[in-house]
Amino acid sequence: MRKIPAAADEARFWTLIESAWELVGDEPAALRKALIHRENDDAVPAVEAQVPHFLGHLRALSESLPSDELTALDRVLERKLYDLDRADIHGVTGGSDDGFLYCRGFIVAMGREFYDAALAAPAVAVRDTDGGKMCYFFAHLHSDRFGAFPKTESGISRESFSNPAGWN
Repeated sequence: MRKIPAAADEARFWTLIESAWELVGDEPAALRKALIHRENDDAVPAVEAQVPHFLGHLRALSESLPSDELTALDRVLERKLYDLDRADIHGVTGGSDDGFLYCRGFIVAMGREFYDAALAAPAVAVRDTDGGKMCYFFAHLHSDRFGAFPKTESGISRESFSNPAGWN
């Protein structure tokens, strides 16, 4: 049986993302909004520079979670990356297998508002960004704590070009 993310797990996922960004400060929040509307040409490098701080806060907020909760969060992340695995989004972001995965990781790391905007209008996505550490964030955290990657049992892959519906 394929497991899909529960609504409560998805809500917790986005809450953790936003909570981690709040700890980074107010300026990155404004820059993330600017990305959606392309109001500031310097927003991409400025936000990318804050991603390591964001990930540090995300780790601090998540590292004490039990195995089942980290697995559920990884299942949500895996699904988000899979749903972004589309030709129209790749047309904007470009990238090889890994490069496209990292761009999708960046989209997810920017939060739900940016993620939803990129799904609805791929032109919102950003070319050549590096969200690579986000792509397996909860899997690595689970491995650090419990000695192995979680078994999401979703039957999908987060790897690039694996979503058949996105590549018709």
